[in-house]
Amino acid sequence: MHWANVMAERLSRRGEKHVIASGITPSGEFHVGHLREILTADMIARACRARGLDAEFIFIVDSADPLRKVYDFLDPEYERYIGHQLGSIPAPDENGKPGDGSTTYAAHFLDPFMEALKQIGVEPRIVDNLDSYRKGEFADSARIACENVAEVRDIIESKSGRELPEGWHPYNPLDSQGCLDGVTVTGYEWPHVHWTDSHGETGSADLRKGEGKLPWRLDWPARWHSLGITFEPFGKDHGASGGSYSTGRPLAQLFGSEPPEPLVYEWILLRGVGAMSASGGITVGPLVALELVPPEILRFLIARNKPNKHIEFDTGSALVELAEEYRNLLSNIQQMEAEIDSDTSKRASTALITKKASLLYSQVEECAEVNYESRKISFRHIAMLAQIRSEDADVWASLEGSGLIESAVEAGGELEDRLRRMRIWLASEHFPEPFRLRVQSEITDGASDFLVAEEHLDYLKMLEPRISGCEWEVKTINDAVCDTARSEDIGLELREAFKLLYWVFLDQDFGPRLAPLFHELGAEQVIAQVKKAIDHLTD
Repeated sequence: MHWANVMAERLSRRGEKHVIASGITPSGEFHVGHLREILTADMIARACRARGLDAEFIFIVDSADPLRKVYDFLDPEYERYIGHQLGSIPAPDENGKPGDGSTTYAAHFLDPFMEALKQIGVEPRIVDNLDSYRKGEFADSARIACENVAEVRDIIESKSGRELPEGWHPYNPLDSQGCLDGVTVTGYEWPHVHWTDSHGETGSADLRKGEGKLPWRLDWPARWHSLGITFEPFGKDHGASGGSYSTGRPLAQLFGSEPPEPLVYEWILLRGVGAMSASGGITVGPLVALELVPPEILRFLIARNKPNKHIEFDTGSALVELAEEYRNLLSNIQQMEAEIDSDTSKRASTALITKKASLLYSQVEECAEVNYESRKISFRHIAMLAQIRSEDADVWASLEGSGLIESAVEAGGELEDRLRRMRIWLASEHFPEPFRLRVQSEITDGASDFLVAEEHLDYLKMLEPRISGCEWEVKTINDAVCDTARSEDIGLELREAFKLLYWVFLDQDFGPRLAPLFHELGAEQVIAQVKKAIDHLTD
């Protein structure tokens, strides 16, 4: 059973109505790693609704969190905003300096991410945490915490294994400058927390008006209580022994609610770099990734992996492999279903159900049928055509000529979108160099170094008349290439023959499937290049 369905079944035993949450602090640009949490929650919400449960998905923006430091992408002028809430400070301009205040720091980083979520079919209800505080939605939890300081302190210290500093208080009031840092709590009488700040000022924060916030270990269970959250995935740091979930469980019960069902997920790692960080600038943005591949591929990245398995990601070869895995599964799933019978093992049947669910949860539209038509044309083939044919019309003509589409009219919609994204990918720094085609019109020095064996010349001499005389179709071209190598008169391993032709045509020892490549280049160009290789070897 797919992991989303497993969790939906568990939630069904808890009740019929569920609030499924995900959240993030908008401290910097959002990255693909953030998609793990939000898509995990989205897929489980979909699985719940498919079971007939009433499931709402909310996305909590932690705009009440403070700016913790001047990140590398910010100008030093932001020093004065350290400790101020992200939803109340100005967004950076194009130079990283504080802007005119027309947009908040939080909104500046949130808005592009919400556009990316919309493209991948995620449209949750947005909960702005700073607004929630200002509306008094956390006032009840804050009151309970302030009236039970000793108990709250004991819970955090006993569960986390760390000692809180003397004078610690479960509510952080804003100081006279609107900063959360350097404030000392001097007393409490509902609804006010009294304080003195580092400027020598004194004042009182009204819990009903959000003139401060709860520390994270209390903020999290307070939102569970306030919003009625029944499920929320979270990273392994929060799920570790002594982590935020360990302290959150008893604190939620203190506030009067049961904690949500947990699901700990692993990180998405940037291949060769490590964990992505919005504030640290180690990112690949979801909008960047969506410029390169269809949204189904990014959803598949999450759907295909159990949450407790870390994912390595990059926008190069790994993304090509992911897209091809998605297409191959589309190609094979219907045949796999047709082969299921009474003799099929339970394990094989379960694996098939899980794979089909991964495809279903990869669709942008909820409850949409899987689009099996997109299986016909591989990403590698689209990449090859996009490099050989500069005009879209020529790509459609090639696909029509090879029978992959019935007519150019069929090229609209999804296929047109795939080609558009592929051209963007090719023009970017992200396209993997091994997949770039550099079709040669002469014999290069690299090819000369490889073309040294006598059987290389024998192979090319026998291949030239065979491809000259064959029908220019992918199958017949492939037969000519392979049958020539298998000839008893040649004695050349097929792999060696392929490497030979890659060197002759691409100046490297690998490339796309040769027969489709030759078909696209055309008989005249292919035959001419083979003849040049023969001439080169006989000089």
